[in-house]
Amino acid sequence: MSERPSKKANSPAEQRRLQMADIARLAGVSVSTVSRALNGSSLVNDETRTRVAELARSLNYSINLGAQNLRLQKNRTVAVVLPYEASSRQHISDPFFLALIGSIADALTDQGYDMLLSRVDAEHLDLAAQFYDSGKAIAVLMIGQWRHHDQLNALAARQLPLVVWGGALPQQLYCSVGGDNRAGGLQATRHLLGLGRRRLAFLGDAQLPEVWLRREGHHQALAEAGLSPDAALELALPFEPVGARAVLERWLPQMPDVDAVLACSDLLALQAIQVLRAQGRRVPEDVAVVGYDDMPLAAYCEPPLSTVHQPVAEAGAELVAALTAQLRGERASSRTLAVELIVRRSTV
Repeated sequence: MSERPSKKANSPAEQRRLQMADIARLAGVSVSTVSRALNGSSLVNDETRTRVAELARSLNYSINLGAQNLRLQKNRTVAVVLPYEASSRQHISDPFFLALIGSIADALTDQGYDMLLSRVDAEHLDLAAQFYDSGKAIAVLMIGQWRHHDQLNALAARQLPLVVWGGALPQQLYCSVGGDNRAGGLQATRHLLGLGRRRLAFLGDAQLPEVWLRREGHHQALAEAGLSPDAALELALPFEPVGARAVLERWLPQMPDVDAVLACSDLLALQAIQVLRAQGRRVPEDVAVVGYDDMPLAAYCEPPLSTVHQPVAEAGAELVAALTAQLRGERASSRTLAVELIVRRSTV
């Protein structure tokens, strides 16, 4: 009588069982507790659930709780994650963040989803997976790529439903939706050069992908005018206004020949205008200033700010459309939205 063939040790089901046993051993709990924790059971306390989820990630153990909950119609929550930098602690009340979060919230509500708003350290973007792994959310919308494009690629490789507000980059595995940053930098710099300005300061941290793309457009416009980029005119500034102001107060007095400023946010542009005025320099007569984003405050400051308009009103719908496509099992392509230079009295 022949023996029944044994289950292959390398079958997916067996691999998952062995991984779950490893998690249980490392967490000091039973396999059944691990199973309940990974399924978001209320029988397991929050501390144990978090520890099990972290161990599961470290072992590359993937349980698609989001899809499971969606099939069972138990969960319609999307995690909207806003990273923060420990050094600057840029506040969630930043006007651009508020506008984008509002646009996303409207779009999610229109599609019948709830929103879980949270923050993670910008140095550890992979922590955003905890909302999906724990079953709290069926997908993640990330606001900004920050400096860890590689971590976002790793999340996408795990098949985590993920869409990121940001710029399309080479070798990108995740789906992004964002304004045309290169075109924004190009339009703003062409405008300043067309006014006869030649010593253009660029304010923004080009280690951030969106700012890097804006600087690429800035450099293209300089090249079209026969000018070479000058590293001395490029200042890596945080988006957080207080920290940016302190740096500008030290830097701008050393640049008396600067006759134009391209700032990578409206708040940075307003800080630059205040520092210039404190030095007795007039805007736009002595120094023309262009911002970025076109937040409502840009039209009402003095002088009203020339700025690159980001399509925030459309952004929420585009981000949510890309995410729901992934939840349906479709491949969502990255999308680049048109931007437009709005000319006001800070330049003319």
